Formats: sequence, structure tokens, C-alpha cells
Amino acid sequence: MEHPSGEPAAGVLYLVGTPIGNLDDLSPRARRVLAGVDRIACEDTRHSGLLLQRLGIGSRRLLSFHAHNQHGRIPQLLALLLAGEAVALISDAGLPGISDPGEELVAAARLAGHPVICIPGPSALTTALVSSGLPTGRFCFEGFLAPKRSARCQQLLALAAETRTIVLYESPHRLLALLEDLLEVLGDRPLQVARELTKRHEQQVGPTVAAALEHFRRTPPLGECTLVLGGASLAAPPAWDGQHLKEQLAELVAGGLSNREAARHLAQSSGHAKRDLYALLHRQE
Repeated sequence: MEHPSGEPAAGVLYLVGTPIGNLDDLSPRARRVLAGVDRIACEDTRHSGLLLQRLGIGSRRLLSFHAHNQHGRIPQLLALLLAGEAVALISDAGLPGISDPGEELVAAARLAGHPVICIPGPSALTTALVSSGLPTGRFCFEGFLAPKRSARCQQLLALAAETRTIVLYESPHRLLALLEDLLEVLGDRPLQVARELTKRHEQQVGPTVAAALEHFRRTPPLGECTLVLGGASLAAPPAWDGQHLKEQLAELVAGGLSNREAARHLAQSSGHAKRDLYALLHRQE
């Protein structure tokens, strides 16, 4: 049944965030949309059926939509939208499409001209990030890294110079292996491992990779984990030795370069700004 607000509306795909732990985090809007849509696509019909039962919403409209059947389901869901049904997509927890199926369905729905509306809701990514105490102004999300160690270490090597805060997801049975690789490949950086987010026994373990590894070696982790890792330290600016730089510039000019070319060449090799080196040349004239 359509609400006076117009939601849920016919032919619209709704992306609905579901609780990551605390049932009270489901918004009244999300509850209303889930109760009113014609169809609910979900990862696990048993898991989502229990959620809807707790919310007092019937589960007969559930349709499985997961990594193994999404390519077959997408045309079916598009056909339902075309027929005027209001369709909701949910994941087992959090916002669908973030390390869960949904991205391809959203792209296909938009390509077919169907409206897509996200009903904001819980997300382990942002919840762990803002509560970590690590910089939030710039961050990158890498989700689940490769399960095999060799591939995982290659991914970490590619992130070694990343200065932004890094957010990762990991399952409890692979957490120790990931922490060991983080320590070996990236060193002992600031880290918070969040688990049981929004639940009574919510836990943040840190404040470094080594400390978290020691903790979870003593206390095996339970539940999905979100890791918030400090980015690489910014490289220290090169030391300024005016006399030595003057000598290098003079050698370059004596070798046939113009002042501007000499400044550009030395800037590339020394890390100093070309304008500062060019100014140094003028000061010595």
C-alpha cells in the first residue's frame, strides 16, 4: 500500500539498509518501504525472513538475490519493475551493494530507465570509520581482500604508499592471517578492529596492528570484523642545503643547460620545488 509520501512507488527499485546488529537502527521510512513493496530481493531468504518476522512484516514476497544467481535474477527483477512493481533490495546486514550483491542490478535498472532510490541505513563501513579515532577527512574502502595469502600480500603492497585511512572487511576465521600480513607488509600502524558493531558487546580493538594481533591471538574473534587502518606517513620533505644546491645548479648550467632547464632537472632529482631552485640561481647572480 502506498504511503501519503508516495513511497513505495510503482516501478521503483529501493535499496534499503538493514540493521548490522541493533534492530532499532532500522528507520521508520525503511520499515514502511519494506512493508509496502511488492517484492523484496535478498541475499538469504531464511535470514531476511527472520528479520521481517521480527518487524511484523510478511516474508512471502521474498526473492533470493545473491552472488551465485544475480545474473539470472536481474532480467527477472527488471521485468517486475517494468510491470509496475515496487521492488526493494536488501542484504543480510547494512547497505546492499557494499561488499554485497547489488551493484550490477542498480546499473542495469538505471540503464533500463527505472528510478533507483536508496533508503539510508546502517553501514559497518562508516560506523567503524567515524568511531575509530583515525582521520576521516580522506579514506579509501578496500572491502574484503583476497583469501589467498600471496594475492592478499600483493594487494597490501599496492596500498603501501596510500596516505588515506584504509577500511577493510574480514571474516573472523581469516582475521589473524590478515593482521599478520598487515604487520609484515605495512608495519605496525595505527589500527582499530571493530566487531559486534551496534550490539551490546560492541568492541574496538587497537590501537595498533601489533596490539590487535596480540589480543586476537589470546581471544579468538567472533563475528564479522571491520578494520580501520592508518594510512602511510607522508614522506619528510628533503633537507635544504643551499650551498650544495647552488653547486649542482652551476654544474648543470656549465654543462649547457639554461637556468630554467637546470632548475627543472634538479627539481626532479632532489624533490625541491623548481621555483625555489630557479630563485636560488637568480640570487647567486
